[in-house]
Amino acid sequence: MALKRYYLRVYGLVQGVGFRYYAMRLARSMNISGWVRNLYDGSVEIEAEGIEEDLEGFVLKISEGPPAAVIEKVVKQEIPPQGAKGFEVRF
Repeated sequence: MALKRYYLRVYGLVQGVGFRYYAMRLARSMNISGWVRNLYDGSVEIEAEGIEEDLEGFVLKISEGPPAAVIEKVVKQEIPPQGAKGFEVRF
């Protein structure tokens, strides 16, 4: 099965609500590699890599977010896979 990698930009109330750690726990539980970090404009960016079926499930759950978050939109762009291992919160 081929790996895919997505660059995601998540907009809404996504900072100060545990979103990055939600994304990290979710990714690790779904065998997704990559990273997540806050941006200065209040959005969150994610690079996520995995098997397409797992990756699509991850995007769906990210679109729901943790209970305190309010997701307005998720922008998804496919980018080349990097063969990454693990998932981390970046600062």
